[in-house]
Amino acid sequence: VQLQASGGGLVQAGGSLRLSCAASGVDFNSNTVGWYRQAPGKQRELVARIRSGGSRQYADSVKGRFSISRDNAKNTVDLQMNSLKPEDTAVYYCAALEFWGQGTLVTVSS
Repeated sequence: VQLQASGGGLVQAGGSLRLSCAASGVDFNSNTVGWYRQAPGKQRELVARIRSGGSRQYADSVKGRFSISRDNAKNTVDLQMNSLKPEDTAVYYCAALEFWGQGTLVTVSS
């Protein structure tokens, strides 16, 4: 099983980024897939997740700005991040079952 997160980078406050998580060995359509983040000196936290039935859950801090989506044909789960803030700076990870991707760094400059 392998999860590969991509799409991170440096962006100015107010900008957008789209993260993508691609999987091999696990069916995203049949499992809950989450995006998490860990900022320096802080604990890892849930950002958003999408369940197998399609329901979505977001952290209060990103509601209205981030959107999680799934592409069943590609077996990918994306996180569209708009109106980014400096406090969104973190390493972002995708996860399904007990498996984690390697993380992708998002840096938002003020």
